[in-house]
Amino acid sequence: MRVGILTGGGDCPGLNAVIRAVVRKGEGHYGHNIVGFRYGWRGVMESQSVDLTVDSTRGILHRGGTILGTSRTNPYKTEGGAAQVLDSLKRDRISALIAIGGDDTLSVAAKLAAEGVSVVGVPKTIDNDLSATDVTFGFDTAVQVATDAIDRLHTTAESHDRVMVVEVMGRHAGWIATYAGMAGGADVILVPEQPFDIEEVCNHIRHRHQRGAGFSIVVVAEGALPVEGTIVVSSGEVDQFGHVRLGGISNTLQAEIESRTGFDTRVTILGHVQRGGTPTAYDRVLATRFGVEAITAAHEGDFGTMVALSGPDIVRVPITDAVKELKTLDPRIYEVAATFFG
Repeated sequence: MRVGILTGGGDCPGLNAVIRAVVRKGEGHYGHNIVGFRYGWRGVMESQSVDLTVDSTRGILHRGGTILGTSRTNPYKTEGGAAQVLDSLKRDRISALIAIGGDDTLSVAAKLAAEGVSVVGVPKTIDNDLSATDVTFGFDTAVQVATDAIDRLHTTAESHDRVMVVEVMGRHAGWIATYAGMAGGADVILVPEQPFDIEEVCNHIRHRHQRGAGFSIVVVAEGALPVEGTIVVSSGEVDQFGHVRLGGISNTLQAEIESRTGFDTRVTILGHVQRGGTPTAYDRVLATRFGVEAITAAHEGDFGTMVALSGPDIVRVPITDAVKELKTLDPRIYEVAATFFG
């Protein structure tokens, strides 16, 4: 059997571990031929493929990014795109396709599955906002990177009596902000799930300074928004999946905090550094387990499914369950974090 594999959406630590596991189990145990498509769905549309073997994927476990490349191409937003995908799979004699990605990539996979394509999904997003799985690989690495940055910012903030605003990723969900903020001892954490009152944020900072602390750390998810009518934030261009390009809420916060409190305030936007570099041990193991289960599902003909983490177990769930709604931050976790605000 010829099994295709692609990585779509943003790059993520652990992608290469999935690819390696699919190839090792697929070729070494099942005797399948594994075909990698370059640059996500764009590569499938354009028939950009490469043979993957145990030898060609050796030594990639610890590497960040994806050896296949990725893109945010949406075949259903390109005229004839879906038909191109079907033609390409037929031309390459692909019997099954493993799609590794987040909500956007797997939404396309779900539509193709409904059209009869033999698809297995693997959940990937540093934001941890995919439903039907407890955790997605990449999240642990992103949290560790953000926590390390917050730890370092503590010392410079304390040295200069400054307020440091740290912007992390999280378009619709505040998992990274909350976990990294708690782990790094942030004094305020702002997330997309709860619109913030800028004056309340400033009060937390004033209260902390009145108690003798000369500095504060504010962690904000890129998708966090103020209570309507309080302050104005700008919006950017939209991609093929309808997502506005985010980044910059921290600059608005910096100006408001400094003008309202008088405290010297600086900004650090972590941006893509959270995606880059080597994955943590946890993400390597989780990605490897996902990859082995994905090729096993393809071998068994269990299509239209996505591999997922449920407690200690790797299970299979319908892809549609994963993409029907975003998994937003558990309010109980945010309540714990809020104990330490101000």
